[in-house]
Amino acid sequence: MGRSQSLPRGGDPRFGPDADDTGCPILHVDMDAFYASVEVRHRPELRGRAVVVGGVGPRGVVSSASYEARRYGVRSAMPTMRARALCPHAVFLPPDFTRYTAASQAVMQIFRDVTPLVEPLSLDEAFLDVAGARRLFGSPTTIGRRIRERVAAEQGLTCSVGVGPSKFVAKLGSTRAKPDGLLVVPAARVLDFLHPLPVSALWGVGERSAEALLRLGLRTVGDLAQAPIGMLRTALGQAAATHLHELAWGRDPRRVSPEQVEKSIGAEVTFDVDVDDPEQLRRTLLALAEKVGARLRDAGQVGRTVSVKVRMSDFRTVSRSRTLEVPTDVAREIFDTAWSLFTALPSGDRIRLLGVRAEGLNSADATPRQLTLGEPERGWREAEVAADAAAARFGRSVIGPASLLTGRDPRRKENPTRP
Repeated sequence: MGRSQSLPRGGDPRFGPDADDTGCPILHVDMDAFYASVEVRHRPELRGRAVVVGGVGPRGVVSSASYEARRYGVRSAMPTMRARALCPHAVFLPPDFTRYTAASQAVMQIFRDVTPLVEPLSLDEAFLDVAGARRLFGSPTTIGRRIRERVAAEQGLTCSVGVGPSKFVAKLGSTRAKPDGLLVVPAARVLDFLHPLPVSALWGVGERSAEALLRLGLRTVGDLAQAPIGMLRTALGQAAATHLHELAWGRDPRRVSPEQVEKSIGAEVTFDVDVDDPEQLRRTLLALAEKVGARLRDAGQVGRTVSVKVRMSDFRTVSRSRTLEVPTDVAREIFDTAWSLFTALPSGDRIRLLGVRAEGLNSADATPRQLTLGEPERGWREAEVAADAAAARFGRSVIGPASLLTGRDPRRKENPTRP
């Protein structure tokens, strides 16, 4: 789910940490500037400074910015070059997903200590249904405060919490509570909260649909709620019109679903300069395969299908995929398949972006690994698991980039008589 636009933090006592939370069992917890905050926790000397996490090259994109950087207009999804122009004194860091994943798992465990009904949306946000936790932990507002206190005390991070009668309303509440706040939207006052907001606050309203609505004179959620549904259908289509009309009246029947299984795990890179060197492309594909393999193992997943994504210098994008006989979480196997798919593409074009993705995911525990004929019982996977352990202790940088490209096959016995 994409992030809602920034909503102003108001002082309206009807919507705040002390508002009536009767009939509000849904919490949306959103970590504040998560990637940047984790980096500051790792490097305390950065505290109080503008920190920007994302691609550091000329084609990079901002993934996260500390609130010190946001004061200068830096935002997620902004080109890094633009961020540098707005805030040249900021500290720019490449993302470290191993570190963010570990922090996310610790935070999600805090949520699950309160209720099993936790639906993660990404590494840094989740919905919680706390209706069944009231007897043990108190009201939804009390639970929200407890979560914020534990996250701060145990993880050294801050989060914002929205409390509401539905997922949509709770999400808007956490957005308005940012940073480091808690906001309750009482069930009886949902429309008072929603209708003054701009139409762009609704899920599913992007730039184009916002422009279409503005051309119709619909500027606020209340305007949209009162508009004839036929007019909305003409401007947006049947599905979008129905969806937005329901949200505008505060109707969101979706339940918190804890069984959210990732459909795919991938990694991609945009080159600072278009590339046509086969060796550089091969090394890049392997580095991406190593990231995908590590993320699969960390998530306890295996993938049955491997796909590659290639964007040319003229922005043409080509994707190819292959389904494996046996699902895998082994980087070497992912790379071999990805490289085979890549080399089958027509050559000669300079390349702007490469991506590797594992799809058709299943639980690794529920998918026994089958050895192929003549394959030793211990091999690449064991080597990669050992590398995971080293990275967890010392950081991924201690593992040489694209280490499988020139390294020896760990399954082969060395000849001690040869130099």
